[in-house]
Amino acid sequence: MNKAETEYPVESGSTFFKGVFIGGLIGAAAALLFAPKPGREMRSDLSEKFSTATDKTKEVAGVVTDKTKSIAATVGEKATDLASTVSAKASDIFTTVNDSKQQIAATLSETGKKIGDTVGNASADVASDVKDASKDVAEEASASSKDIADTANDAKEEVKASYKSSY
Repeated sequence: MNKAETEYPVESGSTFFKGVFIGGLIGAAAALLFAPKPGREMRSDLSEKFSTATDKTKEVAGVVTDKTKSIAATVGEKATDLASTVSAKASDIFTTVNDSKQQIAATLSETGKKIGDTVGNASADVASDVKDASKDVAEEASASSKDIADTANDAKEEVKASYKSSY
């Protein structure tokens, strides 16, 4: 390898093809310039070829511009549609969450009221049962007390009778 090859190595096969293409262009230009035509014809031919190349370039540029505008418009429409869809979905989700929150709050409130009513009714029932039981106990105590008083009176009378009979 020589010094140039080591300093500037070939990086890929595309470099070779670039060289062939550039060499072909230079050869075509040389063939046109050295062709056996008079100067005016040569300039006319070159001018005509240049004009044709310019027209083709403008035509291709116009097509590319039209396609680019079309693609940009399509992308813009798709982006707008997507933004609208996302916005609508987000709004639907927000509404659903808000409605669910309100329903849960209402359900909790109703359940709290029901529990309060149930506890109140149970308290009233217990109070009534305690009152009734207290009355029953008081009546039984009163009856038992009366029985005890009667028994005590009878015992007293017996003691008196037995005391009188002993004297």
